Amino acid sequence: MDEKYYLRVGRASDLKDPKERRLYRIFEIFPGALSYTTLLLVILLSWRKPVWIAIFIILFDVYWLLRTIYLSFHLRSGYKKMRENENTDWIGKLETLKNELPRTYVRGIRRLVPSTSTYLSASSADLPARNASRSDAGGRPRFSRSNYKNWKEIYHLIVIPAYKEPLEIIKDGIGAIEKSDFPKEKMVVVLACEEKTREYVQPIADAIQKEFGQKFFRFLVTWHPYNLPGEIAGKGSNETWATRKAKEEIIDSLKIPYENIIFSSFDADTCVFPKYFSCLTWYYLTAEKPTRTSFQPIPLFINNIWQAPPFSRIFSFGSTFWHTMCQERPEKLITFSSHSMSFKALVDVDFKQTNVVSDDSRIFWQCFLYYDGDYRVQPLYYPVSMDANVAKSFFRTMKNIYKQQRRWAYGVGDISYFLFGFHKNKKIPFSRKFSLGFELIEGHLSWAAASLLIFILGWLPLIIGMPSFSHTLLFYNLPRTTSRILTVAMVGLITSAYFSILLLPPRKPDYGRLKYLFLVFEWLLVPFTMIFFSSLPAFDAQTRWMLGKYMGFWPTEKFRRNFKGGQNQKGDEETGVSP
Repeated sequence: MDEKYYLRVGRASDLKDPKERRLYRIFEIFPGALSYTTLLLVILLSWRKPVWIAIFIILFDVYWLLRTIYLSFHLRSGYKKMRENENTDWIGKLETLKNELPRTYVRGIRRLVPSTSTYLSASSADLPARNASRSDAGGRPRFSRSNYKNWKEIYHLIVIPAYKEPLEIIKDGIGAIEKSDFPKEKMVVVLACEEKTREYVQPIADAIQKEFGQKFFRFLVTWHPYNLPGEIAGKGSNETWATRKAKEEIIDSLKIPYENIIFSSFDADTCVFPKYFSCLTWYYLTAEKPTRTSFQPIPLFINNIWQAPPFSRIFSFGSTFWHTMCQERPEKLITFSSHSMSFKALVDVDFKQTNVVSDDSRIFWQCFLYYDGDYRVQPLYYPVSMDANVAKSFFRTMKNIYKQQRRWAYGVGDISYFLFGFHKNKKIPFSRKFSLGFELIEGHLSWAAASLLIFILGWLPLIIGMPSFSHTLLFYNLPRTTSRILTVAMVGLITSAYFSILLLPPRKPDYGRLKYLFLVFEWLLVPFTMIFFSSLPAFDAQTRWMLGKYMGFWPTEKFRRNFKGGQNQKGDEETGVSP
């Protein structure tokens, strides 16, 4: 049996050993059980020990206030760095890097090797590597054998899975790649289509092939067969099929070194900003271990933000702000949605899993476990833009928001995956296991329970507490104290409203200036949206894992109101596991 067979596990039933299957099943139940236990304990203690819970609620609200302030500083810092990176001449920096790396490399080696003659006679395998981890003031390695490449030797493999997205959306995304500043003769673009939807997608693929087929080093259209054994039909399996095809038909046939290829996984609606690939290449070449690093941009859900209803805008900006803040904590960063990584690492782990829904985050854990914890995510502080959740009607949009949030929350399945992986892999330092594990577990617990604890359960001691509690000073002061704390915490909403205005694309003539006023005041809907469109979908996803009622992949509907004619993606079906 393969020593790291557990890297391909999608759920407990994939394991053959009964003991391992039971252990994995316990790990699947754990996150949901933790969330439900938290709520049940709060309800029970609100009745039996209302004083305890009242104190807990006040402390929890204070914690949330401090956390809001802390994250607001991270948001401000992350936004500033993003704007700086947008204005940086990355091609110029790459040219400078090309000229400076050899001199820096030689100086570093001379410090480690007794004489120049020894250095000149040494093979690359004999050269010491212990100084490769030394960094300059900016955190960039001074030199490294693994980094010693001319940027013009780097290729970009960009895979774009498509389902039923309209032509205009796919065209905008590939058009943005074509307009980027990196040489197109170093780009391989793959449009990954589903055989299941070929009747609808074939004309779109033909139109894209006709317009962009000659614009890049290679352009490939692939068709992912339907109903392959053991697969969950969805983005991950489609992307993996397309990536394998690109490897077989282009990369291996041309003998391009895997270390010289940066792989980018983009959603169909992803539009890169002009300097994305030059920025990415610079970070790749200056990374201490580029082949053991993923690279995460900041997702801006603004392509159609002016057309989105208030609830959708709140979630779009909220997601953007969260991922901007996460860039400030790279030691705890995990890949999300559109991201990039070394093609060598992707090949080493035998590509993304095809039996999971949340493939974008799972690939990080695959690499982390495969390399015994020696894997990380590098924040790019550079944006890519995507669509906000918009459908043809308001109520359909609300339904889609719930489904999208549930699909994202379904990534809680990564907890059982890495807990089982940590159990099997003893080489990973405990500190790394604990740090990343605690961050993800706490994040999913907060996702499900925090909103309910703050906005609803805080009143329970007053309603169901024992009669003796109603005669205490704490009984009368609890509502006043919590309301004041939450009022001060409104600084987070003010910060969010401010940065949401800064991130808006240019206003179209169809929307008057009064629209800006709505954009500010709609943030007052946050308590409602956090309960019904964040907490409940998270509980839904965790409950499915608890009960073994596994989800298929649900593709988010893509719709822009400025489209004239044509059919938009339906996106209202869930695909299941192939038999």
